[in-house]
This record gives sequence, structure tokens and C-alpha cells, in this order.
Amino acid sequence: MGPEWVAIIALVALFVVGTVLPINMGALAYVAAWLVGMYSLGLDEKEILAGVSADLVLTLIGVTYLFAIARNNGTVDVIVRSAVRSVGGRVALIPWVMFAVTALLTSIGAASPAACAIIGPIALGFAGRYKINPLMMGMFVVHGAQGGGFSPISIYGTITNSVMEDAGLPTSELTVFLSSLVVNTIMAAILFVLLGGRELMSRRIDASEEEHLTEDLHRGGASVPARGTGATALTGTQALGVRRDQVLTLVAFAAVALIALIFDKNIGFVAITAAVVLAMLSPHEHKDAVKQIAWPTVLLVAGVSTYAAILTASGSPEFVGTWAAGFSVVALGALVLCYVGGVVSAFASSTALLPIIIPIAVPLISEGGINAALFVAALAVSSTIVDVSPFSTNGALMLANKPDTITEPVYYQQILTYSVIVVLVGPLLVWAALVLPSW
Repeated sequence: MGPEWVAIIALVALFVVGTVLPINMGALAYVAAWLVGMYSLGLDEKEILAGVSADLVLTLIGVTYLFAIARNNGTVDVIVRSAVRSVGGRVALIPWVMFAVTALLTSIGAASPAACAIIGPIALGFAGRYKINPLMMGMFVVHGAQGGGFSPISIYGTITNSVMEDAGLPTSELTVFLSSLVVNTIMAAILFVLLGGRELMSRRIDASEEEHLTEDLHRGGASVPARGTGATALTGTQALGVRRDQVLTLVAFAAVALIALIFDKNIGFVAITAAVVLAMLSPHEHKDAVKQIAWPTVLLVAGVSTYAAILTASGSPEFVGTWAAGFSVVALGALVLCYVGGVVSAFASSTALLPIIIPIAVPLISEGGINAALFVAALAVSSTIVDVSPFSTNGALMLANKPDTITEPVYYQQILTYSVIVVLVGPLLVWAALVLPSW
């Protein structure tokens, strides 16, 4: 049995065990990476550990540390209240605002993980305060990031279009961009309907809640429960008290966004630097903030990213992709490639996968008469909508910043269940919508 099959079987095994038993899948992934790496690929421990995504681990630590400080001093409450006032207290608009803002950030060039790291904790803060389904809110952020992620000036879009040019394929930047935007908007709309969005349409934040929230902000930001339906909308005329430490934290947020998005600096380094500066300014208040870092999620992502590198080193993605390209029925081979992109990307980097999987599709495009732009769009969307997975950067960020209103095992199970559904059904629907009509 070749190493590519060993790696695939081990992946299935760790996924089954991690789903059935209450064991952190990151720990299981480390074990699988060690065994497969040493005894199937002949790698030593240093080579195995070279696959750890230090960038992703630092991002999780830095972002959750910064937002732990922001929660402690009530700054998150300030952000939440200001945003609610901006939509006139209409709770149903809040998820769509988060979707649109994240999509805008990625469409103008922000890395998808950076956009999710900035918007995700704020969005989930809304979910906890106003009793919005946290799964819906978190996935709105991820789908928003992916929806805007293939604009001609975005990272995904630039990679995809350049790979198509290098492979000699005709490009259509607008087709790829709009395909991703439409599919992710549809996914968000489905989540909105199924996870309580219609009930949110009748809810507005009333004036009495605003008064309670103002009192809580002065006391340091205690959480406020969502209130009833049909109330008077916020007028936006009442004063909002903001303390000095909250102002400094807001400045830190703005600096993190500016430095990470405009100057293209690592979001993990920037966030943890901001957190350390704030902690130094109020050391006693924030001495326990480091305990609130999402350590189980860090273990999960570090372990899975290590195994994803082993999976790539074994040649499993290329093996399955080459096998799919050999199908006599071209459309069926295209479907298999969409699933390869979806499954692999659920555990690995979408950015790293796109330059690999698109060239594999060239024989199907050149010999099978499939429209190049639509097929590449299908591969691109199939490989990125699965970033809702808790093993990917974006999904892990949503897991790491869960609201206090839900326990971590429950929230993890919800995200895992949704990501499995997306992996199983998403590539098929994308293929049916984009590839079949052009075949």
C-alpha cells in the first residue's frame, strides 16, 4: 500500500475517532502525523513538525488574547452597542452587516483569515448579547469572507487568475468572483432561514435595554440579555459613556486593522503586540486574560495543520486528482475534482491548494469541452466554502471566539456538523450549478 493511501486511511480514522470520542482532534492528528510521517514517509520528527502552521497558531493566540482584554474592560460592549444603534436596533440586520463588512474587506485585498479575525469576535459578541444563533453569526462571517474573496484584486482572485494564465486557460475574473459571491450569499440566506433569522426580523432593541446597557458599560461591561419583540427602535440620541481604557482598546483595534490590512503585516503578530501593550497599561486588570486564550482550539488547529502537511507530502491530493482526470466521463471527473478540493481544503490551506488543483483540471478542460472559467470557478468555490470547518483558519477563529452563552463542546459539534454537510453537499451543488450547464 502506497503512502498516499496510508495517509488517506489515517485521515478517515482520526476523523471518525475524534467524532465518536470526546478527544481533541488536534491531539489525534499529532499522533497520526507522527506515525504516518515516520513509518510510511520515512520522515524524522523535525520534518514532521515543520508542517505546523506557526502563522495560524499565532493568529489564534494573538486575536483571542486581544479580545479577552477587550471583553474584560467592556470595549466589546461599546462596539456592539454602537453597531446596533447604526442599524436602528433591527436585530435581523446585524448578521448581514457582518457578512457585508467581511466581504468588503476580502474583496479589497484583505486575507480571509485576517478579515475573520477582526470581524468574527465582534459578530459573536452580538450573538451572545442578543440571542442570535452563534452558528449562524459565525458562518455569516466566514461566508462573507469567502464571498468577497475572489475579486480581481483579492488574494484568492489573484492566485486563481494567475494560475489560469500560467496553465494557458482563458480567464474570466468576473465569472470566478461572482460565482463565489452568489454561492456564499445563498449559503448565508439558507442559514438565516434555518437558524432563526425569520424570528429576528420581528425583534428590535428597545430604549429600556439601551439604558441598562449604558449602566453596564459604566460598571465594566456586564452582559445584557436580549429583550422582547416589537419594541421601539433605538434613537441614537442617548450618550454613551466610554472609559479611558476602552478608548485605548478601540485605538488598538483600529491600529491592528490598519497595520494588518493596509500594510499587510501578520495579524497574529500585530494582535498579540496590541494585547501586550494594553496588558502593560493595566497589568492587574488583565493578569488573567491569557487564561482566556482558546488553547483547545490552538491544539486542534496545530495538530490538524501538521497532519495536512503530511497528507500533502504523501501525494494524496495529486493522486486522487490525477485519478479523477482520467475518467472517461469528463463531467464525472470534474465532480471528483470538486470534492478533492473541498475535502482537502477543509483540513488544509485553501491558498496553498488552489495552485495545485487548477493545473490538474487542465486535461478535463482541454479535452472535454468544459467551459474553463466556470469549471475553475467551481473548483475555487468548492475549495473555499469548506473554510467553515473548525480545522481551517476561518472556522477555527469562529470556534475560538465562541460566545459565553454556549458551551464549547456544543458549539464545536455544531460547527463540525455544518462543515460536514458543506463538504458532503457543497461541491455537488456547485458542480451542478456551474459545470453541468457548460458541458
